[in-house]
Amino acid sequence: MLADYITFGIDRSHMIEYKISDLEQLYQNSLPSSQLIKLYQGMLLPRMIEEKMLILLRQGRISKWFSGIGQEAIAVGVTMAMETEEYILPMHRNLGVFTSRNIPLWKLFSQWQGKADGFTKGRDRSFHFGTQDYRIVGMISHLGPQLGVADGIALAQKIKGTGMATAVFTGEGGTSEGDFHEALNVASVWELPVLFCIENNGYGLSTPTSEQYACKDLAERGVGYGITSHIIDGNNIVEVYVKISAILEQMRKDSKPVLVEFKTFRRRGHEEASGTKYVPSDLMEYWEERDPVSRFEHYLLSKNILNPDQLAAMKQDNTDLINRDLDIAFAKALPESSPSIELADVYAPSHHSRTVASLSTQNIRMVDALKDAMDEAMEKHPDLVVMGQDIADYGGVFKITEGLMEKYGRDRVRNTPICESAIVSVGMGLSIAGNKSVVEMQFADFVSSGFNPIVNYLAKSHYRWGQQADVVIRMPCGAGVGAGPFHSQSNEAWFYTVPGLKIVYPAFPSDAKGLLLESIADPNPVLFFEHKALYRSIYQEVPDGYYNLPLGQAALLHEGKDISVITYGAGVHWMLNLLQEWNIDLDLIDLRSLVPLDKASIKASVKKTGKVLVLTEDGLTGSVASDIASFIGEECFEFLDAPVMRLGSLDTPIPFEKGLENQYLPIDHLKTLLKKLLDY
Repeated sequence: MLADYITFGIDRSHMIEYKISDLEQLYQNSLPSSQLIKLYQGMLLPRMIEEKMLILLRQGRISKWFSGIGQEAIAVGVTMAMETEEYILPMHRNLGVFTSRNIPLWKLFSQWQGKADGFTKGRDRSFHFGTQDYRIVGMISHLGPQLGVADGIALAQKIKGTGMATAVFTGEGGTSEGDFHEALNVASVWELPVLFCIENNGYGLSTPTSEQYACKDLAERGVGYGITSHIIDGNNIVEVYVKISAILEQMRKDSKPVLVEFKTFRRRGHEEASGTKYVPSDLMEYWEERDPVSRFEHYLLSKNILNPDQLAAMKQDNTDLINRDLDIAFAKALPESSPSIELADVYAPSHHSRTVASLSTQNIRMVDALKDAMDEAMEKHPDLVVMGQDIADYGGVFKITEGLMEKYGRDRVRNTPICESAIVSVGMGLSIAGNKSVVEMQFADFVSSGFNPIVNYLAKSHYRWGQQADVVIRMPCGAGVGAGPFHSQSNEAWFYTVPGLKIVYPAFPSDAKGLLLESIADPNPVLFFEHKALYRSIYQEVPDGYYNLPLGQAALLHEGKDISVITYGAGVHWMLNLLQEWNIDLDLIDLRSLVPLDKASIKASVKKTGKVLVLTEDGLTGSVASDIASFIGEECFEFLDAPVMRLGSLDTPIPFEKGLENQYLPIDHLKTLLKKLLDY
């Protein structure tokens, strides 16, 4: 009778007895013994690394740890089921993804210690990194965007016809975020081969699942999006590997998304400092009995697939490997940097060539120039994908993409669901997979729904792990057209303080074309503002064909010696209109781009005139104009003959009625303020 049972201890104080027949039923399969051993080895290494990390954490030799003990079967099983060239997007508790992709341990250890040879050069911690060499894209703390990033990677693979799938992880808590639902919807509508992996581990920090969702199983959420869903025992390595292998094989054939809910449990704190006092002891014991490593180990021993000597040798080899690579990592240097080095890594370097404008021109509107730019860009960059609401057959609400779908096809010109956050993240995923993208916000105001991935994913990726975010976000903006509070904002200041973003804001058709083409060629995220009131009101001779204008180079439109007026967008035309009726001797600088900012041109003008007006359509509180005024005060103080003046719109939302809108805008105050400066 005793021979029918096998006993093992997770630790010295807690012994668990298993019936061998139960283990046989649990792991029944047709896998060869060699594959079963590989699966076990795949789980054993991250388990032993984690146990070592917990010791180092207590010794103060690493600063933080998010434990995946008890969840190894999911990360290892999924990764081993995937092809090595397929991208996988893991989370904190998926160490097995990294070890299964054979990342050198010393490199991982260096990352966790903040060493210069880590993946982020000490700039980010734990698993907040990616590596193209191993096709792994790590998470950010704002969990949701990586789901849309997986959509983007899968879209690139689908367009290229690679037949590869993409896997992305989230926890049960992350399924409550809007990004989760947006990403599932996009993947379903576009039929993208994304494997959405939910690790349902019982708790979001200390909040149990009973307080996070009301449905019985999270797999049910796939039904509403027309996505095939599965529930898998996340603590059974054989079930995970066998079922995921079959799912992925089918996904590669039919190119459709699949949602998998892995039932598992987090047996340690959210991170180690949190502890687990909030977990009932009987619940903890239940899951200890289902430990994926120890339970599978004893199955292999009971079936003589492994013998004790082999097991001991495996563990000794792992111990030796871990200790050796830890010694290597501890010997590595901490980062040595400087402000100039850090600043240089915020943006990806641009190596594309400059193309001079043709002498052949057409007198066209800004809307036509932008349309030409999009056409030229699609022609020049065959990997460019354009996305936005109503941009395909309809041509966009402002008709800037009209005709592009017919010319370049639906793969590259894509209508999107109304889910700005997911689509921005898709752009990031496309960039990771080697594509360019342009995302059209129907109105700049709507970018608030995609704010998180712009400022926390796109902006930080190159600085964190050297990954360019080759995404342009087109932003129809501005007042003067009676569109009211939700379709009229000039919201460039929302992004001006975020390192890693470039901001372009043209005032003329020829600039709009050349700067948009440059923005698309640039490998960095660019917010490209297009003033709606200028779309069809401003005509100009615009060069034919492809040309690009450098970002960060202002234009001196009018030259004088009494005052410097620094502005951009509609403000440029307010000043030009004023100059037609009033002969005033001033420099008029059109910034054209706000990041990078042409500080040299600003300083040169201020030194010449000694008096400055910074003009913006935005309100002044927290505005770009305020920052420029501050810069002038610091850098040009000795050349000033008067206080730096600012003029902007009222600090109110933008009203709809024409009279109220005119009162909101600063146009009527422009001449008065300039006279005040002249007389100072």
